[in-house]
This record gives sequence, C-alpha cells and structure tokens, in this order.
Amino acid sequence: MMKPGIVFLAGLLSFAAVSGGRAQNGFRPEWTVGASSGVTFASVGFSPKVQEDMLRGYLGGLTLRWITEKNLGLQVELNFKQQGWKENFDELEVPEGANYRFQRRMNYVELPFLTHIYFGGSRIRFFVNLGPQIGFLLGEHTTDNLNGAAPQNINEQHTLYADKRFEWGIGGGPGLEIRTRIGYFLLEGRYYYALSDFYNTRHQDVFSKASSQVISAKLTYMIPL
Repeated sequence: MMKPGIVFLAGLLSFAAVSGGRAQNGFRPEWTVGASSGVTFASVGFSPKVQEDMLRGYLGGLTLRWITEKNLGLQVELNFKQQGWKENFDELEVPEGANYRFQRRMNYVELPFLTHIYFGGSRIRFFVNLGPQIGFLLGEHTTDNLNGAAPQNINEQHTLYADKRFEWGIGGGPGLEIRTRIGYFLLEGRYYYALSDFYNTRHQDVFSKASSQVISAKLTYMIPL
C-alpha cells in the first residue's frame, strides 16, 4: 500500500514540473476558475471479494487552473463526490424468489492536485489531467431490504461502517475543451483509484483490502481571471 507521504511527494513533483518551466516567447500565463457537475460510477476492491455492480452517484465542485506555459499547467479542485458500492446477489445462492438489494453510499469532500496537459488551438483543445488527491468522508448511508436475511458468510460488510475517514489515491483522464467568448466548456472523463482502505485491514479484521474505485464524467464551465 502506498503511504500518504508518497502521494503528497508525487503532488509536489508535479507542481515542480509545472512551475519550474519557463514561459515561451509570445505565451501569456492564464488563470481560470469554474464550477463542475457530473456523475460517478463507483465500486470497491474488496478482499475477500464481494459480488458488485457499479453504484451511480453525484460529483460537483469548484476548479482553479493555472496554465504556466504552452501545453502545461496545474489544476486544483474542491469537490463533493459520492462513491461506495452496490451488491449483486445474482451469482450467489439465495432462496428462490428472493430479490435482495444492498448499497452503501459514501459522501466525500475531495481535493485533487493535478497536472494539466493540453493540445490544440485557441478554440478547441484536448487535454489530460493526472495527479494525486486526498479526500475526507463526510458520512455514509445504507439502502437495503435484507433485514438480516442475506445468505450466510457474505454479509460482514453490511453491518460494518468505515473505520477511516481520510482517503488518498491517484486519478486522471482525458477531456475536451471548447473555448468561447462567454467562457470555456469542458467535458472530462476520469478514473480514480484509492491507495488507502476505509476499513481496518489487519490480520484479525474481516477484510485485507477495501479500497474505492470510481469512474466519473463531468461538465465544467470556466472563465478567465
């Protein structure tokens, strides 16, 4: 498991790579700020394995971007994000006619610290954002119809709530930016992999791994400062 210090070091190295470059002739640094909204599709990497489907949630927040030189910049976000998991009982031995449902929705505030790489002209750009992020669990909510009736030996996670609120990991993905006179419109996809576990994972604990994985898509509107 990667420790928090390594993640933060990666962030500092990304910042050094961005801020250490010198502006090219004819290039003017650019600050932009904006807001985003989107959707998440989340699961959890459990060990021992839990049968899952993707859980859909909401993503939204604020973005600050600093383009320091041509094709390269730094982006920091403050987001509210829903993740967690939804269980799939289809492959398990359940009583005939049973229609079990279980999902755990976990609400996080997160701070991605990203290197922004872009290509294109003054109107249309393609970009990639990549870097570490940290998050803090605000709360979690369970929706189910089990009432203690789930098959044996698969329901330990149903009564366990997160032991750790702090989370760290790495994320990134591609996007498209359209720049107009009234602002910049961005469509972005991103994959996030948590390098921490939200359950205790000692030898005597139920799980040896419980880390979140999130695929997201969002729209962002930005204006230059």
